Amino acid sequence: MAGGGVRGGIAYGATDDFGYNAVEDRFHVRDFHATLLYLFGIDHRRLSYKMQGLDVRLTGVEQANVARQILV
Repeated sequence: MAGGGVRGGIAYGATDDFGYNAVEDRFHVRDFHATLLYLFGIDHRRLSYKMQGLDVRLTGVEQANVARQILV
């Protein structure tokens, strides 16, 4: 994600001693999608597409947050 509005050279969050589980600043894939759409200039709450007759959002039905901590 170099360039495009993301701060370079940072590490976001932390894992346990084995690197298996996130222990702080967890970042779900829906948050990642919301952040990418924000950088593209698209509101992730309004973007939807038709799938089997339903309007589906890329970020899903649960709350997605833009990770502003990693943005310039």
